[in-house]
Amino acid sequence: MTRLGGRLAALGLALSLAAFPATAAQAVPAGVQAVQEPAEGKRIVRLGAIQAIDSMNPFLAVRVISTSVHRWMYAYLTTPDSKTLQPSPDLAESWQASGDKLTWTFKIRDTKWSDGTPVTAQDAAWTLNKIMTDDGAKTANGPAVENFESVTAPDDRTLVIKTKQPQASMLELPIPIVPKHVWEKVPDIGTYEAERYPAVGNGPYIAVEHKKNAYVKLMANPAYWRGAPKIDELHVIFYENPEAANVGLKKGDIDWIGRLAGPQFQALAGDPNIVQWNTQGRRASYLQLNPGAATADGEEIGDGHPALKDVKVRQAIHYAIDKQALVDQVQNGLAVPANGSIVPPMYKDFFWEAAGDTRVTFDPARANKILDDAGYRKGADGIRTMPDGDRKLEMRFSIHTEDPIEDKLAQFLTGWLKDIGIQLTTRKLDSNKFTEETGSTALYDIAISGWSVNPDPEEVFATHLCSRRPTAAGEGGGTESFYCNEDYEKLYRQQLAELDRPKRIALMKQMQEKLYTDAPIIAVYYPNNLEAYRKDRITSITPIPEDKGILYGGSGYWPVYSLQAPAGPAPSDDDGAGPFTTAVVATAAGVVVVFVLGLILTARLRRKGDDDRE
Repeated sequence: MTRLGGRLAALGLALSLAAFPATAAQAVPAGVQAVQEPAEGKRIVRLGAIQAIDSMNPFLAVRVISTSVHRWMYAYLTTPDSKTLQPSPDLAESWQASGDKLTWTFKIRDTKWSDGTPVTAQDAAWTLNKIMTDDGAKTANGPAVENFESVTAPDDRTLVIKTKQPQASMLELPIPIVPKHVWEKVPDIGTYEAERYPAVGNGPYIAVEHKKNAYVKLMANPAYWRGAPKIDELHVIFYENPEAANVGLKKGDIDWIGRLAGPQFQALAGDPNIVQWNTQGRRASYLQLNPGAATADGEEIGDGHPALKDVKVRQAIHYAIDKQALVDQVQNGLAVPANGSIVPPMYKDFFWEAAGDTRVTFDPARANKILDDAGYRKGADGIRTMPDGDRKLEMRFSIHTEDPIEDKLAQFLTGWLKDIGIQLTTRKLDSNKFTEETGSTALYDIAISGWSVNPDPEEVFATHLCSRRPTAAGEGGGTESFYCNEDYEKLYRQQLAELDRPKRIALMKQMQEKLYTDAPIIAVYYPNNLEAYRKDRITSITPIPEDKGILYGGSGYWPVYSLQAPAGPAPSDDDGAGPFTTAVVATAAGVVVVFVLGLILTARLRRKGDDDRE
């Protein structure tokens, strides 16, 4: 990626720097914060995101912000219908399955990539074959193609996928199709950052600039097959924390923000310029408990506490958690306690909720008895030891830096686990380190995480397969738990091949019950979808689904495609900077003001990471 200084020099722009002490009145967060005022005649929408891109490479990206941007940049074979969320045509105009459901034939739409090259079935075949054959390309969506026997393109308009057994999720593959003529030149997909701009895509928007941990700038694709979006540009600006983003929304530095937590959402109440959006969410928030991590080949890795290999310890921790208190005190009541597993109640058909003896309630006495009976004795300090007396139950809780919600959750969890004889120490990690330690190196005991679930939840179930663990070389992966259980694997294979919807749903509910009782993860709550936007800057937006659905982070591109905004005003004559962007760079010594002509500059970095994945 081109360095900022080099880009400015290439543009021949001058920087005017002035240092002055930071004051509370300036309310500028540490780091970098930048926005661009809409240029005269341009319709620009600025979306504030409390999360940064993990990768612009769609073979590697797993965070919601990244997969959302890729949905806007690239076509998928199908896309969820805006009303029903059922599969509808996208790159594939139509499709047909053979009588035995082992062969799927897709008719590929006659359209063009943003560089003018025709889109063909070869692009789709190359994309899918790359994931099938290259471990480095499996990170984001490897399990989606594990059942594929072959993928071919007999002609430019025909894609043929043959599977080993029927695949119920065939019409909901979460895979963006990339241009073969661009990506076949990449020597190593697993390390490629995809930072060449403008990116070649065929979605409603074209990515034209990305500053790591700062912003992504997208422009409307005039050649998009549905017609160009109604706005000219979409800027995604990454913020350090939701409080800073709230300030930006109130000031008009950004126009829209999504995925807020309860306290930040409520802080926006009463502002006449802001529309608040509170609907059911598609996300489950949960704890990851290291069950004894290993690579995909079974080689033990990491340093997870050995007590967590014992299902009784994991179950005791589950009984020690007051989920209703977390909803009330951490999310200000704007969530649903998770008495189920990884599928939120938004998806009524697939949602499973524990009942009877299976249901885990807040019961510290029962948690203590489970540990007592399993031989974990308390010492004089109240901390338990392993049954062999070799090691205390002292564990780490990994959270993300500068996240007040996770800080508060950690305080509650530390107190509850102390009551059952487990000492918890909070570790704050930046998102890259967090991703590495919880998904590759397994250097964790307990961690906060979560997943945004698609209308067909097969993908989130796949994140707990043995095959999602990384290779010995650290490639592939995408595990959410390092879980590996043959009964779970068998259920996964059965649901994938089951084409009778009620029978498939029953199998998926058995999988959720297995995760619930084995507890490699513990779902704590399902957050509401909390968003807000400025009604003076966004005049129309359509959620997905259209009836009380989601705006940012939904399972399709409809909201950003439907956006309407007024044209930007002309810069005032007395504005000495003209159409300048002002960025404020705060340091420990003070604040540096940087004026840059004609482009977005760096935004305040946000490295939140895996608590918000798709």
